[in-house]
Amino acid sequence: MAYVKSGLPCPMCNSSDAYGIDENDWGNCFSCKRRRYEGENTYQKQAVKPYKGKTMKHNLDIQPLSDRKLTFETCKFYNVGYKGDDLYFPIDNEKAYKVRINGEKLFKIEGSFTDATKLFGQDKFAEGGKFVVITEGEFDAMSFFQMSGRYATPSVSVRNGATSALKDIKNNYDFLNSFDEVIIWFDNDDAGIKAANECAEVLGHKAKIVGGRPDFKDCSDFLMANKSAEAMKQFWNAKRWTPDGIIGGASLYDEVMKPLEKSDCDYPYKGLNELTYGIRKGELVTVTAGSGLGKSQFLREVVYHILQNTGDNVGLMFLEESTRKTGLSIMSLHANKPLHLPTTQATQEEKDEAFKATLGTDRIFMFDHFGSSSIDNIVNRVRYLSRVTDCQYIFLDHVSIIVSAQDNGDERKAIDEIMTKLRTLVQETEISLIIVSHLKRPDKKGHEEGASTSLAQLRGSGSIAQLSDMVLGLERNGQADDPTVRNTTHVRVLKNRFAGITGKACQLLYDLDSGRMTETFEEEAL
Repeated sequence: MAYVKSGLPCPMCNSSDAYGIDENDWGNCFSCKRRRYEGENTYQKQAVKPYKGKTMKHNLDIQPLSDRKLTFETCKFYNVGYKGDDLYFPIDNEKAYKVRINGEKLFKIEGSFTDATKLFGQDKFAEGGKFVVITEGEFDAMSFFQMSGRYATPSVSVRNGATSALKDIKNNYDFLNSFDEVIIWFDNDDAGIKAANECAEVLGHKAKIVGGRPDFKDCSDFLMANKSAEAMKQFWNAKRWTPDGIIGGASLYDEVMKPLEKSDCDYPYKGLNELTYGIRKGELVTVTAGSGLGKSQFLREVVYHILQNTGDNVGLMFLEESTRKTGLSIMSLHANKPLHLPTTQATQEEKDEAFKATLGTDRIFMFDHFGSSSIDNIVNRVRYLSRVTDCQYIFLDHVSIIVSAQDNGDERKAIDEIMTKLRTLVQETEISLIIVSHLKRPDKKGHEEGASTSLAQLRGSGSIAQLSDMVLGLERNGQADDPTVRNTTHVRVLKNRFAGITGKACQLLYDLDSGRMTETFEEEAL
């Protein structure tokens, strides 16, 4: 037989020159003694081609994986195929490949997982929908997709088994969170069970975990045993993830005898700490005041105090200002100068030092609120800040602007909805969430003229008072002739679930030159 091409590298083994293509378009290797038809899929197409990136795109020999009972259609859908004896699994639109070497359970990576961060199979499915299944291995994802039949359910896999699962979930949180339910089907062993619960904790109430069967380690085992119906039964019986923690009171002796810690972090003001015993994780704090009376500045002082006195991350969602304004305002507290004002004189060295001590700590994460301000979007961003960026203190300023952005026009209903979801989220994540809410205008003297605050004046719904652990009211006469009075804010504790102590806590004087709110102790002001 005459060969029209010879001396080619074999696409089926490691030989560099033993492959030839005959006049009938059959390829033969004189090294591995294998042959294949090249008529419809030429050798040139099978060879590796350069790719504009850090890896190579491969035209793979796609065929059924009979030992796994995976059909040609399934393999083609996921673009999984052979190059020689090695089986290639594409990751993130072929930016990288996970390669199973010579049929063994040995893997190598072509390309870089630093660039290819998506889950295996993620690029095959659009965001959103009822379900997404996430498995521990590529064969498992392909197996479930095939078993789910004509209404094939989106099925993806973490890139490197249980060890990388949590990192992969965090990196692709938005994709997974776009589905109504995330079904986690990891291997039925200790490592898989542990990883499944860690991932479910990040995904929260959307997560369900497949329990599996003792005789089947993973999803692929069901397909190989011709148990597709049983696999779907396991899918539908997946259990909603709930955090551990139901214990008997008799087992709490050692716990209740430990010395009490008053807080996770103090407020920056002595008088406020004396009434509240500081800030605790797992609590929802509402700060309220009239319009333009310094609520945002008060929050920034608390943010800066947390940065200086803890090692925790802080999330900022200031919805009435840009991230640039928020960032400069936080820097101003360290510089003791209002850097956000155009008239402030500050050297570049001062600005660099302020940045390094605040934004440059890599502990502040901000929400750029361009786009949707829907209740679900805001709640999802709070969850993201908690679960993915590990923020232990999150500030949301303010609830009223979220409510005004809703389409239904029912302010009371919208406030009830967002407060219920935020309260649930605080319980779920054990963060400290500090929010701002506006007040209703009083009948007589307005809050801008120094009127006292009360729980009854919280705007729109009683759920703000009911669901908050702590409510702080800020009072200031912003129209007073005396500049000291005009710039003095009184802090009143309106609700205190922790200690039950309410009333006036402290007074804060705003210094126009430094841009700081500091505690003062003049008796006549209280």
